[in-house]
Amino acid sequence: MQQLIDDLKNNRLKQVYLLYGEEAYLRLQYRDKLKSALISPDDTMNYHYYEGKDTNPLELIDLAETMPFFADRRVIIVENSGFFKKNCDQLADYLKNPSPTVSFVFVETEVDKRNRMFKNIKDVGRVVEFAAQNEATLKKWILVLLKKEGKKISEPTLNYFLQKTGTDMENIRRELEKVFCYAMERDVITPEDIDAVCIRQVSNQIFDMVEAIAMRRQKQALKLYYDLLSLKEPPMRILFLVGRQFNLLMQVKELKKKGYDDKRIGEKTGLHGFIVKKYVTQASRFSMAELKEALRACVEADEAVKTGKMNDVMSVELLLIRYSTAKA
Repeated sequence: MQQLIDDLKNNRLKQVYLLYGEEAYLRLQYRDKLKSALISPDDTMNYHYYEGKDTNPLELIDLAETMPFFADRRVIIVENSGFFKKNCDQLADYLKNPSPTVSFVFVETEVDKRNRMFKNIKDVGRVVEFAAQNEATLKKWILVLLKKEGKKISEPTLNYFLQKTGTDMENIRRELEKVFCYAMERDVITPEDIDAVCIRQVSNQIFDMVEAIAMRRQKQALKLYYDLLSLKEPPMRILFLVGRQFNLLMQVKELKKKGYDDKRIGEKTGLHGFIVKKYVTQASRFSMAELKEALRACVEADEAVKTGKMNDVMSVELLLIRYSTAKA
C-alpha cells in the first residue's frame, strides 16, 4: 500500500491498477483517491465505470482504444468483474501494452494470483492488496479519529467498542460517528455511550447465543435466534456461524491445552487480542467431546435442510433447544 501512497503523493501514476482484498473501506477509499488523481470530477466524457460479472472485456478494449475527448487520458474503473477468477485472455493480453491515453483501475474483493490478468497487471502496473487490518493498526486509526473530534477513550473502553463493532473499518467509522454525536460536548467516551448507540454485530450475537447454550439458558439462546431472524438474517447463515463458533472454540481449547498463551492463540486462530480472552473463557465451559458433538450436529442440521427433511428455521431452532436444555 505504501507504493500506492507514494504514487499518489508524487503524481507518478501507473497506467493500470488492481486494488483487491477484504478490507472494503480502504479498497474503496483508494479507488476514489486514484479517480481524483487521474481525472477532473467534471470530466464526464472521459470517465467510465463498470460493475459486475456481465462486464464485456471486448467493450473495455474498444473503449480504451478510443481517443479521449479534449483530455490527456480516458479513465476506466472496473469493479467486481470476476476477471481475476476466470480466463480473460484478450483483455489480459491488451493490458500488457494498452493505449497510452487510457488508465485502468480494477477493484475486486477476491483474486486468483495465478490468473493472467493478475500477473500481467503486476508486471506492467500496480497490484495493491487491502487485507483486514490488525488490532494495533485499528486502534491507532480509531485514536486518530478520536483526536480529530477532541475525544478521549480508555484502553478497556476501546476494547469494548471493538468487541461490539467488529473489525470492519467502514462499520467502525460509522459507529464512531454515532458515538461522537451522542457524546456531544463530553470529551471522554464511555461504555454507556457505546451501549446507547452502537449496533451489535451478528458475530457478537452468535457468540452470545453459544454462551447461552453453554450456560444452559435456553430462553436467552432462543431469544437471540429470533432477534436475528427478525433482522432478516437467513437461518442457514446463522447455522453456519454457530458451526464456525464451535469450530473456533475447539481450536482455542486445544491450543490452551497445549500451553499457548492468549497472544499465541490469537495468532494461531486469527482472533484479535481484545477478544481472545472471551473465547478462552467460553471454550472452558465445554468439554472437547461436547464441542465435537455440537459441530457434528450443525453438519447434520445443514444436511437435513438441504435434503428437504426439515425446514431451515426449525432445524436451527431444534439444534439450539437440544444443546441449551438444562442437564438432568
